[in-house]
Amino acid sequence: MDQSKNYITPSGIAALKAEYHELMHVERPKVVEVVTWAAGNGDRSENADYQYGKKRLREIDKRVRFLIGRIDKAEVIDPKTVKSATVVFGATVTIMNEDEKEITYQIVGEDEFDAKAGKVSWKSPIARALLGKKVGDEVVIQKPTGEEYVTIEAVEYK
Repeated sequence: MDQSKNYITPSGIAALKAEYHELMHVERPKVVEVVTWAAGNGDRSENADYQYGKKRLREIDKRVRFLIGRIDKAEVIDPKTVKSATVVFGATVTIMNEDEKEITYQIVGEDEFDAKAGKVSWKSPIARALLGKKVGDEVVIQKPTGEEYVTIEAVEYK
């Protein structure tokens, strides 16, 4: 996989676009309004509304630039359209660990990982260990606590 690409699922790109829209069309106009009002109140050096508003505008603008870059580089891959016996981007992989416990991960984009929901970035150590493998393969996952040996039980694209 090309490390410079921003692989992402349809729901991931939708979330980035929704955040962009919220920042540009809802939050930013409100902050601009507050800053404009605060600027009209005279001394800006001791005006908390003005100071905070300008700081928040810089934060919003920085995040918007970041989002535009991520959206522009996005390569949307819908897991439902993937046909592969091996683990590739978008796969939902069920593994069995050494304690006979089943764990399920979905391999997603960097902007949409959520460890609690079992969504891991395709660049994470877990995903890198699973990519290219198939059902029945034994895999070694490098974790901060050491190596963990797991077996791939299922590979689905949903």
